[in-house]
Amino acid sequence: MAESQLEGLRERLTAVGQDHVLRFWPELDAAGRSRLAAQLEEIDFEALGRALAGIRARASAPPASLEPAKVVRFDAGLGRPDDSAARERGEALLASGRVAVLVVAGGQATRLGFAGPKGAYPIGPVSDRSLFEIHAQRIRRIRRRHGAPLPWYVMTSAATHAATRSFFAGKAHFDLPQEEVFFFSQRSVPAVDFEGRMLLDAPDHVFESPDGHGGVIPALAASGALDDLESRGISSVFLWQIDNPLVRIADPVYLGLHAAVGAEASCKVVAKRDPLEKVGHVAMVDGRLGIIEYTEIDATHREARDERGDLVYWAGGISIYVFETDFLRRVSADAERRLPFHASPKRIPALDRSGRRVEPIEPNGWKLERFVFDALPAARTTLVVETTREEYSPLKNASGSESPETVRRDLSTLYRRWLVEAGIEPPPEDALIELDQSLFDGAVDLRERGISRIADSGESIRIASGAQS
Repeated sequence: MAESQLEGLRERLTAVGQDHVLRFWPELDAAGRSRLAAQLEEIDFEALGRALAGIRARASAPPASLEPAKVVRFDAGLGRPDDSAARERGEALLASGRVAVLVVAGGQATRLGFAGPKGAYPIGPVSDRSLFEIHAQRIRRIRRRHGAPLPWYVMTSAATHAATRSFFAGKAHFDLPQEEVFFFSQRSVPAVDFEGRMLLDAPDHVFESPDGHGGVIPALAASGALDDLESRGISSVFLWQIDNPLVRIADPVYLGLHAAVGAEASCKVVAKRDPLEKVGHVAMVDGRLGIIEYTEIDATHREARDERGDLVYWAGGISIYVFETDFLRRVSADAERRLPFHASPKRIPALDRSGRRVEPIEPNGWKLERFVFDALPAARTTLVVETTREEYSPLKNASGSESPETVRRDLSTLYRRWLVEAGIEPPPEDALIELDQSLFDGAVDLRERGISRIADSGESIRIASGAQS
């Protein structure tokens, strides 16, 4: 880099209070200087400054007014045969080819001790099928059942994009048409210390992380994925996060309820187990549907109970949404206002003043994230639908709750129920079960295929070693 270019870069950094990132410049070789300069040129410092100012302003703003949201409750018939009208409406929408599915899959599986995208993590209870493959099985079944395309949009991140594309290619896109799988990457943003100064994790590199699941909407627009949705005539987009293999992708009852009320945005919820469960609180926020992140709600509202002793804010968001394509376009055009950044205190590997990389044991800065649910207040019409725990078992931790052990157990429990409802004798209680969900998505499918014993199912029903059919 020429001296004049360096001075120009230094001036821009000084103007926004970030010139400290050049403190190791004299020690860098030509390649290191080139890497750091190229990264800094890509960072929008003005946008970063506005994001930090917005975070500080919201922290000092009066608390929002909260009221419980109106929810279509499970005990009112959701997912049961008497929801035939909603199911028929949703199935017609699927058969028309106007639905697409979108998975947020930018995360790595480092907390699980796995090198690679979280979607590649082996989670099948018996087969070790990956998260991606389990979701792909469901998509294949929906396409076949309704005889229509179901385009799959996969949001990656800078850390996972190449590996995700390679993984899909190595699996022949899980037997899905390659032209119906669209990969796009979310943006990365710098992490900052508690004074708002960017953190270096190497002398020639600013620590950056993906911009959160809310980054999906601006990334759809920037990547051309939103244009692709529109060119295919897609009206409704079903969105979920990669770490939940129990999600009922493109659930026709949910789609039908969404369409029946003309919703622009809908979300599914579960009843919270307790006030401290780490799910968002779905509520009316200043008169509009919104979700308050569990780290941001005050204790008074979090703990509030009604006269029966039940939680007032019982509806927990589980990141299963339906958005209208027109709505996504409208929000993407105003993303900086509609999808503000939130600051999450994190332990961020960073250089100390001597240039030594330190792995902190306490939070030392903020990662900046957008939340997709911040788009909800912009919707003209919304819907909140309750589902059961059979649709929510996220993979987050290496052990304990929300771990591979609990996710495999919950998948196996779901499959066991399907067998019992279909009149098929299940294996012993301690056995793990796995069904091929490109063929089966419930007891009805099992009955339709005339399966009466596990032994007659070939490889479509698998049980762990030692179990009996």
